[in-house]
Amino acid sequence: MSAHALVLEHAGRGEGGCGVEEACAQALNGAQPSAPVRFVPQTTLPAGEAYEAFIYRTAQVPTRHGLHDFFNGLMWLHFPHTKRRLNQLQAAQIAQSGIQPVRGPTRDAITVMDENAALFVGPDALWHALVAKDWHTLFVTLRPLWAQAQLLLLGHALMEKLVYPRKPITAHVYRAQAATHLIADVDTWLAQDLSAEKLATKPFAHLPVLGVPGWWPANEDAAFYADASVFRAPRVAVGPTPVTRPGLR
Repeated sequence: MSAHALVLEHAGRGEGGCGVEEACAQALNGAQPSAPVRFVPQTTLPAGEAYEAFIYRTAQVPTRHGLHDFFNGLMWLHFPHTKRRLNQLQAAQIAQSGIQPVRGPTRDAITVMDENAALFVGPDALWHALVAKDWHTLFVTLRPLWAQAQLLLLGHALMEKLVYPRKPITAHVYRAQAATHLIADVDTWLAQDLSAEKLATKPFAHLPVLGVPGWWPANEDAAFYADASVFRAPRVAVGPTPVTRPGLR
């Protein structure tokens, strides 16, 4: 049995992904003993200590019952360098500013990356069409180019949402430019690329993921992309209203 099959077997025992916190943590630990973190029950987190700060301090990930934390664990196993880097960035922000009622732009972007990101590896033409929200070009005109592209899910909340697929589910897409499409190479490249300064600019493109060719049978019909409530047009920048002044007579 493969390591991840073992995780799935244990995680499937009980409602919501893991029967109990201890079983979920044990299954994740058993799947990949060489992971840079260990998974522990949520009750291990001391009262008053920030979750991200605890992980940074102890290399232990508090893990609750349910799919959300289960998928978070799987992402630690698949993208260990990236997850470690995101945790370092979060911990640095907490050390600098503490826990505020509202996250600042940098912490907000780090959280978006961790929870809802997908990684695009592929041709420039597809990326430019995605950024421009030129959906017809992206999914119809350039559809054959998707054979040269890969979309990798990183966000564990995104994965949880896709357990029950809905057309409007949208990922924050970050462009990865690794040498190959191998997850290990993407992970290494991304961990080196991420910085607080870059993430603060929110370098994401928005993608309704069920539009990706091969991800949902209904998108074989071009009419699938005509739903403007999902495949939204780009925002039009509105300049300041000109001030009309009475002419001199």
